[in-house]
Amino acid sequence: QLHLTTSEKSELARCLEMVQNQLQEKESEIKREVSEYKDRLLQAEKEHQDALTEANRKNEVKIEACHEKISSLEHIISSQKLEIEHLKSNKEQLNNSLKEANQSLGELLKTKVR
Repeated sequence: QLHLTTSEKSELARCLEMVQNQLQEKESEIKREVSEYKDRLLQAEKEHQDALTEANRKNEVKIEACHEKISSLEHIISSQKLEIEHLKSNKEQLNNSLKEANQSLGELLKTKVR
């Protein structure tokens, strides 16, 4: 009986050791996989951050170009407003000169008719 129990104990110890070894192997495999996933996640986060940084840089360049375009257009509009005011002033002067010329012509015609 003692021999049988000792033999069973040895068999159970051997099975326990085998199960413990399998568990250690599985644990090592899981740790390795977790480490790989963490590395891949970090790489993906870095690539994502790099892409965001590049997109932001490109957007800043576009925004700056738009600001410059707006500034240029505002300058053109300002110049055109000044030109319009100048043309209005010239038109007024020409209208006044035309009135004066018509008056003079009218007076000359009256003088000639007499």
